[in-house]
Amino acid sequence: MKRLFHIDSCLRSGSRTKLIADALIDRLSERYEIETIKLSDYDFPVVKDDILNERSSGYVPDEYVQIAKKIAAADVLVISAPFWDMSFPSALKVFLENMSLFNVTFASNEKECYGLCKAEKVLYITTRGMNIKTGDEMEQATPYIKAISKLWGLGELHVIAAENIDYSSPEQIEEKIQNAIKEGEALCDAF
Repeated sequence: MKRLFHIDSCLRSGSRTKLIADALIDRLSERYEIETIKLSDYDFPVVKDDILNERSSGYVPDEYVQIAKKIAAADVLVISAPFWDMSFPSALKVFLENMSLFNVTFASNEKECYGLCKAEKVLYITTRGMNIKTGDEMEQATPYIKAISKLWGLGELHVIAAENIDYSSPEQIEEKIQNAIKEGEALCDAF
């Protein structure tokens, strides 16, 4: 069975993004062995001088190496993260920095970096409180995920998003969530 690695960046209870992600992960579980890391259960450190010095001397916590290896080996990567401050929660950025490990998720030759991950597809699931579409200049999550995907050698990025949630009635919110689930399920059937 193929492997899927899910990065759950839904940090709040009652997350609307999580409602969509749970439905899509359930659909994907029919064809993939799924491993999920819930960032709310961890406290990854900010990568700064001390960590960079440790990495330069060859030390990376084994737990981080093992997680990064699972990401690199996954056939599909799923990231679920709500839209926060024009991007995604900082916990996701810190996590990705800790998983961006030389000779695990990427490497380099004398001219450029190249990816070591095998996932051919990446699914990014999000909800946005404002009426901001994927690709809008105010939406900076997708460009970052595309960039890290290129560094790590990940494949095509697919986005499932429900927008304008904060300015919708409860009925409209439910409809938007259900529409995102339906769109996502159709996409997942092709994964």
